[in-house]
Amino acid sequence: MTRPMLAAPAAIALLGSVPMHRHHGNPEDLDSYVAKMEDPSRAEWQKPDEVLRVLAPRRGQVVCDIGAGPGYFTFPVARAVGEAGHVYAVDVEPRILEALRKRLRKSRLRNVTPVLALEDDPLVPTASCDLILVVDTYHHFPDGPAYLRRLARSLRPGGRLVNIDFHKRELPVGPPPEHKLTREEFLALADAAGLALVEEHPFLPYQYFLVLAPRRT
Repeated sequence: MTRPMLAAPAAIALLGSVPMHRHHGNPEDLDSYVAKMEDPSRAEWQKPDEVLRVLAPRRGQVVCDIGAGPGYFTFPVARAVGEAGHVYAVDVEPRILEALRKRLRKSRLRNVTPVLALEDDPLVPTASCDLILVVDTYHHFPDGPAYLRRLARSLRPGGRLVNIDFHKRELPVGPPPEHKLTREEFLALADAAGLALVEEHPFLPYQYFLVLAPRRT
């Protein structure tokens, strides 16, 4: 079901980085949607530069951006990992990926592979990623723990999975509370998927920022 577009910044946050779970809405006006996704005001609360400084992706690493959308995190990550590194930009919406491809054609970056995923499977190779980034997207997954298990299989030894999502309360940005999970709810689902919390960063005003890794057995 397609929902009407909302005014920025609410539309940015409601749809997240990508409509990975489509019942939360698909954009009718793609250009307007992309413009709102990339609105400079988003940086005030998403703090992408600080997020990447903390995660510190290194030259030559392989990163997977789940819910990549038009590339809000994809492009800075691709520059960080350099020509020897690679980024899988995963999305379920073909039109959003086409917007990403257009931006890639205009850029000099050739280390990004757009991936048209299934709603229940990112279609990323096994044991291929040093870092998997999930931003404003987990609440779209139809079966979160199953999806996390698939993502965990795509991590290399020592790899990390990062989830950034909205606190479950009324906020000036983000989807309504009924579409969100609390930090504790997410961590319980991650535990069921075999993932353990290894780091947490509290500097985002509206979101929790959790770094996980496969639990040692």
